[in-house]
Amino acid sequence: MLENFVFHNPTTMVFGKDTENNVGGMVKKYADKCLIHHDGGAYLEALLERVRRSLKEAGVEVFELGGVRPNPRLSLMREGMRMCRENEIGFVLAVGGGSVMDSAKFISLGTYYEGDVWNYQSFTPVAGRVLPHGCICTLLCDGRQRRGRV
Repeated sequence: MLENFVFHNPTTMVFGKDTENNVGGMVKKYADKCLIHHDGGAYLEALLERVRRSLKEAGVEVFELGGVRPNPRLSLMREGMRMCRENEIGFVLAVGGGSVMDSAKFISLGTYYEGDVWNYQSFTPVAGRVLPHGCICTLLCDGRQRRGRV
């Protein structure tokens, strides 16, 4: 049975060449500290450097957590939640594909979730605090991602 609820989804989508160079200003609207979450692949290094530079130029302190693998590990997500709590990080930025995006969303949800985040009931409205989060998606339909071109 569907419960009554209100869904409010203020989402901003930015498309275009070199728009990752503007991410610092976008994140700064939400937080002074950002966790960049990624898989650590060498193909991402040039993109990550542009993202780091943009964040730092905007006055955002950068933390990083790499190592995301397909079917993300709960242990890595819990590490991200711990980092966000201990460092008072206010924004999680995924840089990568689907597994990185899923892992970052879970970190955003779990950082302030009361109880064991593994037991969170999916597809139910989130009533508590969730960290603002975003994504620089590196998925490309023609396979250029793995050759280092984003």
